[in-house]
Amino acid sequence: MGKSKLLGSVLIVMGTTIGGGVLALPITTGFMGFFPSMVLFTCCWLVMLLSAFCFLDVNLSFKMPVNLISMTQVLLGRFAKGICFVIYLFLLYSLVSAYLSGSVTLFVDFFSRALHLNISKFVASLCLPALFCVFIYLGTKGVDFINRILMLGLFVSFALLVSFIPEFVEGERLLHMDVKSFGIALPLVITSFGYHIVIPSLVTYVHHDRALLKKAIIIGSVSPLILYIIWQALVMGAVPLSGNVSLASAWVKGESVTVALSKIIHRPEVAVIGQFAVFFAIITSFLGVTMSLSDFVTDGFKLKRNTMGRFFSMLIALIPPLIFTAVSARGFIAALEYAGAFVAILLIFFPALLAWKLPRKAGYHTPLKRLMLIGLMAFAVFVVAVDILVETGFFKSTMQVYL
Repeated sequence: MGKSKLLGSVLIVMGTTIGGGVLALPITTGFMGFFPSMVLFTCCWLVMLLSAFCFLDVNLSFKMPVNLISMTQVLLGRFAKGICFVIYLFLLYSLVSAYLSGSVTLFVDFFSRALHLNISKFVASLCLPALFCVFIYLGTKGVDFINRILMLGLFVSFALLVSFIPEFVEGERLLHMDVKSFGIALPLVITSFGYHIVIPSLVTYVHHDRALLKKAIIIGSVSPLILYIIWQALVMGAVPLSGNVSLASAWVKGESVTVALSKIIHRPEVAVIGQFAVFFAIITSFLGVTMSLSDFVTDGFKLKRNTMGRFFSMLIALIPPLIFTAVSARGFIAALEYAGAFVAILLIFFPALLAWKLPRKAGYHTPLKRLMLIGLMAFAVFVVAVDILVETGFFKSTMQVYL
C-alpha cells in the first residue's frame, strides 16, 4: 500500500507540474538559449524544492486536514489570511479557467472530425468537467486512479513525439545564448514547478507520512526537470528561433510548441500525436489544480468533508471558471499574465514566512535555516519585480530582434 501511494503521489506531483511546462517552456525560454535555460531551470527547481519542504513542514505541524488559508490564519493572523485567500483563489480559478479554455479547441475539433458535429465553445468547455468531475468529487483517491492512466497516455504520446524529432536537430541552434531574455522566461519557469498546491491534499491522502511525502516531492519534481531538459534540447535543436515557422512566431501567436514541430517535420501523424500530448498534458494539470482548488474551498469556507460538502466544494471550484470561460476570458488572461508573481508570493514567500513562524522544535531557528528562509523570500520579491517589468514592456526591445 505504501509503494502504491508513493507512486500515486509522485504521479500527481508530476502531472500538476508537467502540463503547461512541456507545451510552453521551449517557446518562452528559446530566446535565452538552451544552456542558459538549463541554469535557470536548475535554480528554479532548487528554490521551489526548498519552498515545498517548508510548505510540507508547516502542513505537517497541523494534525487535522488544512490548506494554506488555515495555516496562514493560525501562524500569521487574519490580515495575512485575507491576502492569501484572495490571491490563491484568484490564481487557482485562473489556472482552472485556462485549462478549460485550452480544452475547448480539442473537443470542438474531436466532435467535428470524429462525429461530424459542430458544437459551441460553451458546450466544449463543459466536456472536461463532465468527463472527470466524478474523479474530482472522489478526491485524491479518485484523481490518483485516473491520473495513473492519463500519465501513461502522456508518457506514450510524448515518447512517440520525441521519436520523430532527433533527425531534425541541428546542434548549432543549441549554442545560441542571450541572457538578457531571462526576464521573459523566469515567471513561466517558476510557474512550471508550482506543484505545491497539491501538498495539502497529499498530506491527508498518505496520513502525514513525512518520509513518503518527501520522496514523492523529490522524485515528482526531479522527473519533470529531466523531462524539460531533454525536451528543450530536442525542440530548440529542431525549431528555428526566428522566421515564419519558429519559436518566436509561436510565442507571438500563442501556439503550442507541438504546432511548430508538426510544421517542421511535415508528417500528419506528428500533428495527431501532438494533439494527444496536449490533451493529456491539459487534463493531468486540470485534475491536480481542480483537486487542490476543491480542497482549498473546503478549508477556506469551512465545508464539512462529507458527501454534500465535497459536492458543494466541487461546484464552487468549477462553476466560476465555466462562467468566466463562457462570458469573457479577459480577467483570467490578465491574471495568467501575472501567474509567475502569484506563484512567487503564494508558493515561495508564504511558505518561507510560515516556516519562520514555526516553533523552535521544527528546526527553522538555526542561522543556516534562517538565512535560507530570507533567501527564499528575497527571491520571491525578485520574481514579482521581474514579472512586473515583463508586463510593463521592459523586455520588449530585447525581443524585437527575434520577431
